[in-house]
Amino acid sequence: MATEQQTRTEKDSMGTMEVPLDAYYGAQTRRAELNFAISGLRMPRAMIRSLGLIKKAAATVNRDLGLLDPKLADAIVSAADAVAEGEHDDQFVVDVFQTGSGTSSNMNTNEVIAGIANEALAGTRGGKSPVHPNDHVNYGQSSNDVFPTAIHLAALEGIEHHLIPSLRDLGDRLQAKAAELDGVVKIGRTHLQDAVPIRLGQEVSGFAAQVEHSIRRLQGVRGALGELAIGGTAVGTGLNTHEEFPGRMAEALSKQLGLPFRPATNHFEAMANKDAAVEASAALKAVAISLSNVANQIRWLASGPRCGIGEIRIPELQPGSSIMPGKVNPVIPEAVMMVAAQVVGNDATVGWANALGSNFDLNVMMPVLAYNLLQSISLLTGAARVLATRCVQVDPEVVVFGDVRGMEPNVERCNALIEQSLAMCTALAPRIGYDAAAAVAKVASKTGRNVRDVVNDLVGKAPGAYESSLGVAASPAAQQLGPLGQQEVDQLLDPMRQTHRGTGS
Repeated sequence: MATEQQTRTEKDSMGTMEVPLDAYYGAQTRRAELNFAISGLRMPRAMIRSLGLIKKAAATVNRDLGLLDPKLADAIVSAADAVAEGEHDDQFVVDVFQTGSGTSSNMNTNEVIAGIANEALAGTRGGKSPVHPNDHVNYGQSSNDVFPTAIHLAALEGIEHHLIPSLRDLGDRLQAKAAELDGVVKIGRTHLQDAVPIRLGQEVSGFAAQVEHSIRRLQGVRGALGELAIGGTAVGTGLNTHEEFPGRMAEALSKQLGLPFRPATNHFEAMANKDAAVEASAALKAVAISLSNVANQIRWLASGPRCGIGEIRIPELQPGSSIMPGKVNPVIPEAVMMVAAQVVGNDATVGWANALGSNFDLNVMMPVLAYNLLQSISLLTGAARVLATRCVQVDPEVVVFGDVRGMEPNVERCNALIEQSLAMCTALAPRIGYDAAAAVAKVASKTGRNVRDVVNDLVGKAPGAYESSLGVAASPAAQQLGPLGQQEVDQLLDPMRQTHRGTGS
């Protein structure tokens, strides 16, 4: 049987509220919990961590400025530390879709930290206790500057400490694979049609370069996310805060996170607009598209295994069908592509949240912006990690069915497709002319022979004679160079020789 929840009575500026007896939060959080029963989505762990770190820094700075009783400040610091480390995530009960300034989440943080501090100081979580959520935990702050500051902290920490390292590992593994596969020649493809040969290592080096460029793009948002709105309080004027507070807060948060933060050059802009978040989200979208491209290329190259392209093999991780025995799917590339789709959608939400939410002196769609921005960082971190460790080069502890533990070449398939390709005629054009080379391709296509066999028929024939047999006009270049020799044909149609220019591997 269900039992009635035990509660205690808490009071805020609007009156009294019944709050769960074991909750660290108070009346304002409970009101928000009831008002915003919308999605069941809660603030990301990264955001809760950042809010805790801000409260810890603020208590320290206000104590050092002589504005907060040291005993209270130390209790707040200890409680905020616990919040930042994730010890009380169950106390953050407010829905993502809430008041647009993030006031409910800020007060949720203030009340939880006050409750923890009061329990330590007075043995009680609520009531008339020494630490007040507004007067002490929120001293010198406003939700309007705390929440955008938390967004920047969480986003930059996620990018620098999680996403970039994950991408760097993926890029390193791809570059190692590029070197490993550099001796394998395969057919190139443009417009989904056969093109001239390319080394498999060269193709994979392009994937590695995409990842490296993604890292560079993310590094480009450091400056924008490094600016903090804290100290602007309600509208950017800094009302009710010490003039040294913004600089000291940026310094304290820089030390806590090991990242370069600084006060906003213009607090009015920092609070009214979320252009920095839009910039970061755009970079994340570019990363997502690059990862999707890489994953999709791997998926296509491994397609088959017998009736597709099948130029590479990738690890088999799980059964692929509930009805077709033996079928194995490229599950990791597919998961990465789905992540990319989600991130592209998140970017649209971030853009709209800034475009529609920035009204006069405050953006009022910050919670949904934060949720989507931080989800993109988290998803891309995970996607890059699994692509690296379960597809490109599988980590030892991962269960793999068979002996393929990374991207491996199907050399026989690569060689067979090259010999079948009509694009091999490209290497003949400088020698026998474009028209004659095109005619070789037509003959090969019509007869079902490969290019090498058709060209071998021309060996030893005088210029003009072989062109005549192909039904094209004589080539001035061929007239000057004389008959084709077998050694020359072998050199021209050597696929490896056709790949020696270009960079990347």
